[in-house]
Amino acid sequence: MHTLREIMTTDVEYVTPQDNVFEAASKMRASNVGMVPVVENGVLKGVITDRDLVVRGIAGKQPNSGSVADIMSTSLVTGTPDMTVDEAARIMAEAQVRRLPVVENNRLVGVVSIGDMAVREQHQDEASQALNEISETHNPNASNDLKS
Repeated sequence: MHTLREIMTTDVEYVTPQDNVFEAASKMRASNVGMVPVVENGVLKGVITDRDLVVRGIAGKQPNSGSVADIMSTSLVTGTPDMTVDEAARIMAEAQVRRLPVVENNRLVGVVSIGDMAVREQHQDEASQALNEISETHNPNASNDLKS
């Protein structure tokens, strides 16, 4: 069985709770990602997603003016480096997330995404299943003939 340590991204851009939302958005754009971990003194405190930026950061507020702490998600779902890819896929599907911060001793050590799983040929089934479950829940009115 393969573990997250084998497929996770370890060179992860992150922001602090004190950074402003413009900094988080800029890091997402520069890294071409939809989620940036929020880290303070090496400890994962939350995540900020492209959806957080839109829903909490822009809607009804002045964009770029708030801090990351104002809009970050703090209900965290995480994995560990020694967790199997299958376990991670199951957690991601249940939590409806496409990216999973990987934590060891309360420290962020990486991030694994559905894409990371799909790149490894032997894990395409797990990634496909997790993505399918995430997509079905987020679009409950989709007709069955549109699902692949």
